[in-house]
Amino acid sequence: MRIDQLLWYLRYYKSRSLATNACKKGHVRLKNQILKPSRDILPLDLVLVRKDQINYEFKVLDIPKSRVGAKIVDIYRQDLTKKNAFENKESQGLNKIINRSRGLGRPTKKDRREIDEFKKDDK
Repeated sequence: MRIDQLLWYLRYYKSRSLATNACKKGHVRLKNQILKPSRDILPLDLVLVRKDQINYEFKVLDIPKSRVGAKIVDIYRQDLTKKNAFENKESQGLNKIINRSRGLGRPTKKDRREIDEFKKDDK
């Protein structure tokens, strides 16, 4: 089975075209080798998928006949993703939440309106 099909069947991507694009960009690897979308995958292959800053690693146990439900995905793959990969993702999200002190950085919408009012009074 093609790797792009398998990634779509196992619900790593919402569409097959997204899986194909991920392969073309080099986000899908087999034994540290970048895979093309048409590469055939066999049972017991170890696949690494980089998606949303997380390296998902899984072993193919069986090849599904069609796209499977989220509850039965584990019948076809063994998830080997490291637990700290998800913790790193959560901590990256927390770093984005920063309270800006008043007067620093870009003006807010309210600040911009006050500046515009001030400039109108100047004229």
